[in-house]
Amino acid sequence: MNREKSKKREEKVTLEDPFTVLLIGTDVKKASNENWRPDVLMVAAVNPKKKSIKMISIPRDTYTEIANANGAKNKINSSAYYGKKAGVGPVTNTVETVEELFNIPIDHYAKINFSGFIEIVDALGGVEVNSKFPFTMRLFNKMQHYEKGTLQLDGERALGYVRMRKQDPRGDLGRNERQREVLQELVGKMVSIKSVTKIDDILKSVGDNVTYSIKLNELPALQSTYREIPKDHIDTIQLQGQNSNDNPKGIWYYHITDQERLRVSHILQKQLDLPLETLEGEEFQGTSPAEENSESSDQQEGPGTPGEENPSGGANGTQPDQGQETPPSNGINNVGQ
Repeated sequence: MNREKSKKREEKVTLEDPFTVLLIGTDVKKASNENWRPDVLMVAAVNPKKKSIKMISIPRDTYTEIANANGAKNKINSSAYYGKKAGVGPVTNTVETVEELFNIPIDHYAKINFSGFIEIVDALGGVEVNSKFPFTMRLFNKMQHYEKGTLQLDGERALGYVRMRKQDPRGDLGRNERQREVLQELVGKMVSIKSVTKIDDILKSVGDNVTYSIKLNELPALQSTYREIPKDHIDTIQLQGQNSNDNPKGIWYYHITDQERLRVSHILQKQLDLPLETLEGEEFQGTSPAEENSESSDQQEGPGTPGEENPSGGANGTQPDQGQETPPSNGINNVGQ
């Protein structure tokens, strides 16, 4: 990231303090393709003292104000494009867009593309998943079939497993759940490796397909923190919203109310031991929506499913609002149904 610390931090935090990591999965196969979009966005708020993690997945079609774009609103997966255009950098702009969405600091990031994901999974010996239903999808011009039940997947098949959403009756919610399932399996394998040298060898083998802000000498502390967190202390926050194409161009967006943004913001602020603030960064007074609705219900999926697996254009191959520039296609076709 093109900065020393978050603007929402008075001082830079260590891994002994409560901290956040933004996990970015891009929609390109190779690091050489600079026109990537954040196809997957996942925030992990880690509190070593509470020995807990709160995670939230942000749908790529989420309609929000994009950082460093003169107030423009668009799908959150256009944030990398606008960052490159503004000279801020795609990663930094994606991070700052998420920060403004929930008024929280993002302290670290990890970014991975298709090739990096495949190579990491293979280097760790594959992943075991529990498929809730059978499905078939096309990945890199090859059909992949997934049976219901326990499956052992190599890197390429694991990529198909975490990318499919068109056939999932729960849409993005189901896909996000599969992504977290695989992520926790991979992280569990990484923290079980006792040799930092071996971890370094794995990360070097994938080259620029994986980039991250945590330093190599900080990995043992990160491993230690994760080992001490019980699995039942890893909570998922469901981001409640609604798919709608009620706009002049009929573009599908995922809309989140300010009340919902504030609810999630307060959950994460509490997790980070930060004082509660409004979305504008002012001191919050009154009853927090996080207290009013402590039990999150499943997000409701709208009908915006046609063509959702098109990684170059978002849901239904849609484009930004009228008057906004169209981020370029990444040129990847036939990656998923």
